[in-house]
Amino acid sequence: MHKNRQFSKRGASSRTLGADSFSLSLRQSNITQMKHEIVIESLARIDEAAAEFLREIGDSRLVAFYASMGAGKTTFSTAVCRVLGVEDDAVSSPTFAIVNEYRAASGDPVFHFDFYRITKLEEALDIGLYDYLDSGCLCLMEWPENIEELLPEETLKVSIDVREDGSRVISWDD
Repeated sequence: MHKNRQFSKRGASSRTLGADSFSLSLRQSNITQMKHEIVIESLARIDEAAAEFLREIGDSRLVAFYASMGAGKTTFSTAVCRVLGVEDDAVSSPTFAIVNEYRAASGDPVFHFDFYRITKLEEALDIGLYDYLDSGCLCLMEWPENIEELLPEETLKVSIDVREDGSRVISWDD
């Protein structure tokens, strides 16, 4: 873990990363499970939040974003790709294509899925879903609830919630 982070077995700890930008809080519910939250208070600081997200998820390669319509799944996925060095104009919502492939600055593929239009599990299987998921590459998935039964156990399930003030909370357990 990061050397400047404080953990508490009985409570929560948090820190603000940048003035009025976003904060990260971690809650340890037991020795094996940690609750992560990144609060994005300003869209201007979303890349900083995406960089922190990538640091926090470590080696997790399968990331499923759960959120309501308009909560920011594509916007946050775009920021993650930008932090990885994907050309900004290359990233778009794969709503009709189901999956888009990008190249990070490292040359590694990044797969971005949008399962919004999937109505049958076979449609996801027909695009070769498991070939992507088993590739070892970063897979960012929007609307994963439409293929929930197909997701591997190691999929990191991330929630994006919108607060009344318009800020976003990115949260997950590990």
